[in-house]
Amino acid sequence: MQKYPIGIQNFKELITGGYVYVDKTEHIYRLATLGKYYFLSRPRRFGKSLLVSTLEALYEGQKELFDGLWIADKWDFTKTNPVIAVYFNMLQLRGNSLDYVLQQSIQNQATELGIVLDDEQYREAKNKSGFLFQELIRKLHVKTGRKVVVLIDEYDKPIVDFLEDLPTAQTNRDILKSFYGILKPADEHLELVLLTGVSKFSKVSIFSDLNNLRDITLNPMFADLVGISQTELESNFKNEIQELADEKNITQPTFLAQIKRWYNGYSWDGKKRVYNPFSLLNFFGDRGNFQNYWFSTGTPTWLVKLAKDAFVYDFSNLVVDEGDLNAFDISNLQPIPLLFQTGYLTIESYSPEDYLYTLNYPNEEVRLSLTQYLLRAFRHNDAESPLPMVVKLRNALQTNDIETAIEVVNTVFASLPYDLWQTENERFYHALIHLTFVLLGVYVQSEVHTARGRCDALVQTTHYVYAFEFKLDKTAQEALAQIETKGYLLPYAQSGKTRVGVGINFSTPQKLVSEWLVKTY
Repeated sequence: MQKYPIGIQNFKELITGGYVYVDKTEHIYRLATLGKYYFLSRPRRFGKSLLVSTLEALYEGQKELFDGLWIADKWDFTKTNPVIAVYFNMLQLRGNSLDYVLQQSIQNQATELGIVLDDEQYREAKNKSGFLFQELIRKLHVKTGRKVVVLIDEYDKPIVDFLEDLPTAQTNRDILKSFYGILKPADEHLELVLLTGVSKFSKVSIFSDLNNLRDITLNPMFADLVGISQTELESNFKNEIQELADEKNITQPTFLAQIKRWYNGYSWDGKKRVYNPFSLLNFFGDRGNFQNYWFSTGTPTWLVKLAKDAFVYDFSNLVVDEGDLNAFDISNLQPIPLLFQTGYLTIESYSPEDYLYTLNYPNEEVRLSLTQYLLRAFRHNDAESPLPMVVKLRNALQTNDIETAIEVVNTVFASLPYDLWQTENERFYHALIHLTFVLLGVYVQSEVHTARGRCDALVQTTHYVYAFEFKLDKTAQEALAQIETKGYLLPYAQSGKTRVGVGINFSTPQKLVSEWLVKTY
């Protein structure tokens, strides 16, 4: 097994420490030679900091770090550029004024670079950090005779870390607008500018004074700039794949398919798909143990609450336009763009004729984890994991034990407060049923249908195919009749499995299943 750079975001430390490095220098070369001002949005722990660190080492001419990499004989390492790099994840933002923190960062870098900044002239300035930033850029260019490279990592951290404290978030937004705004008038002193982050705030709110940024977030040319492609997985982790497949006594294609289902699927153009690097490295570090790695490092409690309050729970095949993907207004947060930007949804496909994007869960890790948290939130039961309940449902359906399956359905609704159920019964009803069967899909083939003319849920086990139809304050007979008249089970007549139609009626006054009927085919 190789050494895996889990948690290591510094390029020099990674290379000199002998850690595995997935060579992204061809993509980085393209970035550096085809433009000047860039903005890139990607989810947390996706390699943005490593990208910034690699660019820093490249422009500083640290040639020895690039030996054996694609870019080694294509870059002129004798022509160095001074670099100003701001890593917001390394700054102490809480308990301090953002402007003060930025001032200290700029002053520290000026000292390291042998530059003296005249901060007294900015004593009366409202946001002093921007003026110091501008002075440092200009003096570095004059001193070295080389244009300056500016790299900003996690540009939005001072805002997204304070979304539950709106006044602070708004204050920080205004400071950042002033800080980034000096880059455009400093153009003559700049060689390259790259800002990375998770969110995509509107250019009016933060980048109105830096309107020459090229947003490459959805650009197909840079779709795999960070993340690990299928080719990169199979070439960089060939020995691990072989060894772990042998340990599990399965074929390599089967093992690769399992890895792909769990950790692949992220796309920003609807075509190229990449693995979550944090999950993949942890997976190999844990000897091929499939579990939640990325999601558990930043459970989005506030985001789940936002989705619940908006009654957003069905994330399969959401159709949106580019404006929906870019919307990020801290005074009016919307769940869909936030879920996309933070990595809980990804682009399934893009229709250039209609300018529309289809979103979906990227992979099993995210689907399993996010659905659990949503189901807890909609049940108003944060303390109890829904997985044991869903496993019980799986076991019941594997043996055609419908009575136990109905018990599980009732359990789903048991913790919902009575008064809330009475006022929001239909919306909660559909949300809880949907999320339960989505979660069931982790263990067996389960599809939740919402389109007219399709059953509410279709579940396949080893020996059975179930069509579930749910009614609210009607009759189980109506539900079962719909399964028959619509022919929901006809496509599975040749499957060799026993087909089972289950009609269920849920009673609002009783808050449980009042009757159910089963017909076997």
